[in-house]
Amino acid sequence: MDRNYDAVAAGHVCLDIIPAISDTGARGFGDLLRPGKLLHTGPVVVNTGGPVSNTGIALRKLGASVLFCARTGGDAFGRITLDLLQRSGNADGVRLVEESASSYTIVLAPPGIDRVFLHNPGANDDFGPEDIDPDLPAQARLFHFGYPPLMKRMYADGGLELERVFRIARDAGATTSCDMALPDPDSDAGQAPWRAILERVLPHVDIFLPSVEEALYMVEPDAFLAMKRAHGGAELIEHLTPDDYLRIADALLGYGAGVVSLKSGDRGFFLKTADANRLRSFGAARPADVEPWADRTLWGPALSAPNIASATGSGDSSIAGFLMAFLRGEPPETAVATANCVGWQNVQALDAVSGVRSWEETRGLMASAMPVNDAGVAQSGWRWDDKDRVWYGPGDPRY
Repeated sequence: MDRNYDAVAAGHVCLDIIPAISDTGARGFGDLLRPGKLLHTGPVVVNTGGPVSNTGIALRKLGASVLFCARTGGDAFGRITLDLLQRSGNADGVRLVEESASSYTIVLAPPGIDRVFLHNPGANDDFGPEDIDPDLPAQARLFHFGYPPLMKRMYADGGLELERVFRIARDAGATTSCDMALPDPDSDAGQAPWRAILERVLPHVDIFLPSVEEALYMVEPDAFLAMKRAHGGAELIEHLTPDDYLRIADALLGYGAGVVSLKSGDRGFFLKTADANRLRSFGAARPADVEPWADRTLWGPALSAPNIASATGSGDSSIAGFLMAFLRGEPPETAVATANCVGWQNVQALDAVSGVRSWEETRGLMASAMPVNDAGVAQSGWRWDDKDRVWYGPGDPRY
């Protein structure tokens, strides 16, 4: 069968409802939302969300041909979701199940305050291997699956059905990639045995793209919870050292992944890869020459973004940038730079995808040498390269 698509974007999908909230000067939700208070909002953005939409549509805007694969309900939200996906690409892999309730997310993203999500997983909890026609990944070079922690059957039974999903894609000859989400530690998803799930699934995942917090929680849950307590529940990105990143990535590579990237918000995109033999096992999107990707350790700093409209979907967009560069045969330095650039584009818009530009525009931005943030690695034995605008870590061939 001809591979007519660059990528299948599969997994979690929902309808995002994002009211515009003006800057009131509040810097905490306790100042913004109080019992009995009426908060005036602006126009609402209604769009599809989740990695199927966010990563899939961003890939399409970057020039990839994309086929969506997901499950949604037969209610009004589900029909809106299907209609929007059909306008954005090929939705032949989206199943509309009449008796299911559709997933939706209300995104509260006030200026100056981190986002809050009110989320109903809906039909995503019922998604299973039977929702993937094996002909779908057989038509694409890459099979990308996102947010298994927000899909009940994907983490039930120790990840048995998640493993089946990736076996379907691998058996179809596609290169596989996976993104994660951070579950509430007190929820059923948070109580799932994530380390064991990753040990089962990652041998079938070529490119693994969690955030550093997600990866820490899944690999070292006790350390994650202890750090959260020590820092008052704050995000841990700024508190994790480069050695923490290396240790977490080594664990994930040891479980079987071929390429591990740890998304790190305003610190950028960390990357560590396996040896050439593992990379040669990749499917249809395997690089023609795997050597530039083998045994790499590098860190691309995020682009400076002083004016952020919203960070909704920024991680999904950065993944699209990374995967697009990978699909085009670019080296890892370009892949992490593209991830950071597309992530920067995302935060310029209120919704998850409208800020994403074409491949040509993205390369133009990258060539303009925009200011970058301090990744916090200068004192940790990493080497900065002015030409590639990337930090090379210990053990990298270009260190």
